Amino acid sequence: MNLNRLTELLETVRRGELLVGEAVELLRDLPYGELGTTKVDNHRELRQGYPEVVFCQGKTKGQVREILGYMIRKRTHNVLATRAEADFFAAVSDLHPDLRYNPLGRTIVLQREPLETLEGTLVIITAGTADLLVAEEAYETACLFGARVERIQDVGVAGVHRLVSQLPLLRQARVLIVVAGMEGALVSVVAGLVNRPVVAVPTSVGYGASFGGLAALLTMLNSCAGGVGVVNIDNGYGAACLASSILRT
Repeated sequence: MNLNRLTELLETVRRGELLVGEAVELLRDLPYGELGTTKVDNHRELRQGYPEVVFCQGKTKGQVREILGYMIRKRTHNVLATRAEADFFAAVSDLHPDLRYNPLGRTIVLQREPLETLEGTLVIITAGTADLLVAEEAYETACLFGARVERIQDVGVAGVHRLVSQLPLLRQARVLIVVAGMEGALVSVVAGLVNRPVVAVPTSVGYGASFGGLAALLTMLNSCAGGVGVVNIDNGYGAACLASSILRT
């Protein structure tokens, strides 16, 4: 349920096209849906501008199927599931013919509502090919939230000339997401070249002393460039939420 749908529902009641009792039935589980061990937040899009997203990691395939099945039956918003391995998609693919799977980003998407058109361009930049898993999660999330997205891939600081050639696109962006593992230095380079907000995503890519992304995280937190905000390690979804919120303002 979002603001437009709620307004439309109330207008339908006002015009006498929908009985009050029918409207009450539709709104009965507006705050959340109770599914045993899971409470699906149906109110989140109304509060925050984007609906609840299913985080599949740590859940059983049965739990994911139950949650997605409920969300699809509600018919109230687009559906996104993250950290979904291929066997999770196989377990839910029959729930709706338009379910789409991105094996690289490990996302399951169902677009049923028209996408909101956010003003400005989001550019997602990856340091290396190994960072694409996280970048694709950010890409799928941002697209479903209505962002216009451009991608620049494999432009890490080991060959910084690859980034410099993309300067015209960088400077067209209203907000940028930079995804980098190893030492995470790409964030400072990008933020030093643009006058736009930069959302930094450290990834767990790297050799032993990268400590599973901690080295990149600390580099990004200590960036000497202004306008950098840092999300958690491998959190492409969170980066897209923040970037989309910036575009929405």
